[in-house]
Amino acid sequence: MRLTTKGRFAVTAMIDLAMRQHQGPVTLAGISQRQKISLSYLEQLFGKLRRHELVESTRGPGGGYSLARSMKDITVSDVIFAVDEPLDATLCGGKANCQEEGQCMTHELWSNLNQRMIEYLDSVSLSELVEQQRLRASEQPAKEVSAIREHRAALEFPTSTLQPIRVDGTRANRIT
Repeated sequence: MRLTTKGRFAVTAMIDLAMRQHQGPVTLAGISQRQKISLSYLEQLFGKLRRHELVESTRGPGGGYSLARSMKDITVSDVIFAVDEPLDATLCGGKANCQEEGQCMTHELWSNLNQRMIEYLDSVSLSELVEQQRLRASEQPAKEVSAIREHRAALEFPTSTLQPIRVDGTRANRIT
């Protein structure tokens, strides 16, 4: 039994949204770019998350998504079940008809595992996951330095489509 990409991507996207929503609605295009998840796939996932009232959408310029409830009130199990992610370790889908005669010898084992997984995922809130990510980011200053270096390099060596702009907003002559 494995959690599929649907559940993984939904949880990842919700963490990204929760970390950035204080700046206003978050676009799916932004989440797509940062998390390397297809935009069309995110649209499908967020449609389900919206129907389950985990996110709200804002239309128009400056629009996007925000959480419909507090991060503390959204659990990983809420997200996984909202996107129809099956969490079942049994072969029979929990129907206890694993074999012709009824349930198999290990049915109770897998049913108990299902219950424990659900209990665990229900105990982990979105706010805990966001806090973990913030702590992780604060412990990795080397990545921030490399991002600054990349930004400086992009400014020093602009691509052919970029043109330098002066402080007053006019375009500077390009050096060829």
